[in-house]
Amino acid sequence: MSTKAFIFDLNGTMIDDMHFHLKIWHDVLTNDLGAKLTLEETRSHMYGKNDELLARVFGEGHFTPEEVAEISLRKEDKYQEAFKPHLDLLPGLFDFLEEAHQHGIRLAIGSAAIPYNIDFVLDNLNIRHYFKVIVSAHDVLQSKPHPEVFAKAAELLGVPAHNCTVFEDAPKGVEAADKAGMQTVVVTTMHTPEEFNNRANILMYTKDYRNPLLKELLLG
Repeated sequence: MSTKAFIFDLNGTMIDDMHFHLKIWHDVLTNDLGAKLTLEETRSHMYGKNDELLARVFGEGHFTPEEVAEISLRKEDKYQEAFKPHLDLLPGLFDFLEEAHQHGIRLAIGSAAIPYNIDFVLDNLNIRHYFKVIVSAHDVLQSKPHPEVFAKAAELLGVPAHNCTVFEDAPKGVEAADKAGMQTVVVTTMHTPEEFNNRANILMYTKDYRNPLLKELLLG
């Protein structure tokens, strides 16, 4: 059997935290920075890197790189403080990671999160040892829906794209996986199946990792 790999997005895919990111971003954008956005408008901007989100809301060049870095860190500090009491893997994920490891499946993270937030999850939950490869926002030039993050993860794992399965919670992430030539499992923590427009690379939808159908991915 060919070597297989699972590539995981982080936020909303491994942990159910997107509602915290939404609340904190809305607070920072509206109360700290003066943007007049509804909660739903804020939600529509929540993809890609933090600097890209700020550029979408305020325009390119509105903030200096130093200001972007300061705003981003302030936002992530607020997020980590609010979410840490709730930090946990989605139900069934720890066992799924262990079973994948036992089956010789290579594991990676491909996320638009900055290393600060990836470390927050991996180290507090003691799961770093499962992931041979971590591709963060700092490791790519193009954000999802560009396929760079997943293509780079596959390359570093040494696994062809067609043998990689991506776990994602967002439509733009699924689109990125499709462009990379990878099948996708959609975790419905933040988005409904209707938001994914029946994209052809979707294997299944699941609310967590207790779904018995996931066993087939381990054995297939």
